[in-house]
Amino acid sequence: MDKPAQIDEARDPLSIAEHWIEDGRAVAIATVVETWGSAPRPAGSHLVIDEEGNFHGSVSGGCVEGAVVTEAMDVLSTGEPRMLEFGVADETAWRVGLSCGGRIKVYVERLS
Repeated sequence: MDKPAQIDEARDPLSIAEHWIEDGRAVAIATVVETWGSAPRPAGSHLVIDEEGNFHGSVSGGCVEGAVVTEAMDVLSTGEPRMLEFGVADETAWRVGLSCGGRIKVYVERLS
């Protein structure tokens, strides 16, 4: 019989977010909600970001994560969630590193 999968809490973005909140930090979470074509991370992948710009996890790679962190900082200051979309058809695709033909949709929200 297979053992159930165990979560490595030291590496799990959701556990990290929980610890950061317990430490009194403002935290946002970015979640991949849809992918099309070639995408580095599957739907359900998370990136957590605190108010100082620290982050843990992954929603894509390369410059996409930098763009998501920047947007998350705004979400933390306004409290307004937002849906981000990155893809090869978008003029920002090459800037953020999605030259492989993939597209991703990422939802960013503040955790409380």
